Parts: sequence; structure tokens; C-alpha cells
Amino acid sequence: MAKTAIYHTEVSWRGEHWGHIVMGNGPQMMFSAPPDAYGQAGVFTPEDAFVAAANTCVMMMFLWACERFKIDLVDYRCRTEGTKKIEIDRTEIFTHLRFWPEIVVRADADGDAAGTEKRVRKALASAQKYSLVANSVKSEISVEPTITVRER
Repeated sequence: MAKTAIYHTEVSWRGEHWGHIVMGNGPQMMFSAPPDAYGQAGVFTPEDAFVAAANTCVMMMFLWACERFKIDLVDYRCRTEGTKKIEIDRTEIFTHLRFWPEIVVRADADGDAAGTEKRVRKALASAQKYSLVANSVKSEISVEPTITVRER
């Protein structure tokens, strides 16, 4: 039988184009629309939150996959970009999420760098497959990794 989990946030309007969010896990912060939508510069936006949710979820699932596939992860960094399409009637949709992970791992004990890289690619595919957020968006998703396998 399927299980469920519930997550929540609370937002409140703080005047003009300002809001405040309290996340169910504790963090809270001010936010605004982005400047191109009459909001404020230099603060958290819903668009940032959308892209960040996908990026952080894929990373957490990649960490899970590395443990599962016994990958000796040294470093992981990922720049993610969301492309937003603005229609003539001002409706908007994210059409594409692009991920550029930079991954550094140690080679397997047998020194097989090609085999290690293959497992890293499999872990990345699993991360995308099992990412709640990536699976919950309509946008096209592409992942273009840079993988470095270091000798032991």
C-alpha cells in the first residue's frame, strides 16, 4: 500500500511586492517576485525556489545512489538553469531545466576508471529517476555532467 507524507509552508504578504515564507522544516525568509515581474532584486523568488527544489532534490538522490552503488564521492557541485517562457498573454511556464553537475569520485579499488564512470552515470540516471521534484515537473530535463575519476 502506498504511503503519504505531507509538507507545508506558510506565506504572508508584507506589503508591496514582499512576502515572508516559513517552511515546515523550520527555515524562514523574505521573498519577492523577480525584478522582471515587478519584484525586488537580490532576494529569494518563487522561480529561484522552483529551480533550487529540483537541483537540491536531484543532488540528495545522487548521494543516495552513490551509497547504493558504493561510489567513493569526493565532490559534487551542480549549476542548474530553468528556462521560463512568457506567453503574449503573460502566462508563464518553465519549459526546461538544465543540470550541469561536476562530479569527482575515486576510482574503484581495481583502478577501472571507465567502470567507475559508468557507475557514476548510472547513479545520475537513478537520481533523476527517483527525484520527487524532477518527477513532479512538466519541464524537459537535461543533465550534462562533468565526471572526474581520481586514482586511489
